Parts: sequence; C-alpha cells; structure tokens
Amino acid sequence: MLRIIGLLLLIPLLDIVLLVAIAGWIGPLYTVVLVVLTALIGMLLVRAEGRHTLRKIQGKLAQGEPPTDELIDGGLLLISGAMLLTPGVVTDLVGLVLVVPFTRYPVRLATKKWVVTPYVDAKTSGFASGNVYVGGFPGGDGQGQPGPGQPGQGGPGPDSQDTYDVDSESYDVDDDSNERV
Repeated sequence: MLRIIGLLLLIPLLDIVLLVAIAGWIGPLYTVVLVVLTALIGMLLVRAEGRHTLRKIQGKLAQGEPPTDELIDGGLLLISGAMLLTPGVVTDLVGLVLVVPFTRYPVRLATKKWVVTPYVDAKTSGFASGNVYVGGFPGGDGQGQPGPGQPGQGGPGPDSQDTYDVDSESYDVDDDSNERV
C-alpha cells in the first residue's frame, strides 16, 4: 500500500520536474501550449476509442457473448482520459499509452493477469478460474494423506486428550439386529 501511495506522489513530482526542464528548454509559453495541445489531442483520441469500444461491447452483447476485454478497455480509456486531462508530460505519456489500441493490448493482458484474475479468485475461492483445491487434505502430501498436524494423521493431535484402545468385549452387540444394546 505504501508503494502505491509513494508512486502516486512520485508521478506529480516527476511531472513538475519535467515541465520545469521543458520550460527552460523551449520557454514557458510553448510549454503551456504543448500541455494544452496534448490534452486536446488526447481527449479526441479517447473519445474516438471510447465510441469504438462501445460499439464492440454492443456487438458482443448482441451475439450473447460477455464483453470482458471490451469492459477492461473501457476502464483503461477512463484512466487514460483522466491522465490526459492532468497537466504534465508523464501523465500525458501514460494516457497516450492507454489510449492507443496496440499499446493498450499488453496493458489489458497484464491487467487481466495481475488484477482481475486474482480478484475473482479471491471472491469465488478459485471457482471462476478453475483453480480449485481438489485433492487430499490441505497441507497434505498430495496423495490424499494428511500432513503433519492435520486431522486424521493417526495419532493424538495437539488438543486431544488421552487415547484409549477399546477391544471387542467392551461393546455388547446383538448380532441379529446390529444395534448397540
């Protein structure tokens, strides 16, 4: 969590440093013009890509398929729009990476792999992705045998009391009805 907060604080700091460096190189007026132009061009790109993504979502829904990739693209386009509206060079670069389709594709794959799938696995205990525990006792040896400290290991556990062996004479069993007498 601290890394994420640190990264969120580092981006504006890096933006300020780069804007000052660019202003020293091309002048403050041209720097402001550059920031405004990148925001305008970026927003036009976001608008066009958003419309295209919305058409793809509607097409998938009309075919009866879930629009998973398209919804992730829509979320990335929202982030891209916010980044492009924020003045700065770094945020504009991140926004442009997210708005262009061929650079958004690897970001979408990474988002599915490291964000969406772990979230869905955590919420469904692995049922949605098929990562369900299916064999033996948890912590066992994989052969159906319980691991140390697991129930059924054959000896008294840490919380058990004394163990008593019971022979057949301790039980009175009526052989005809198999009921305890």
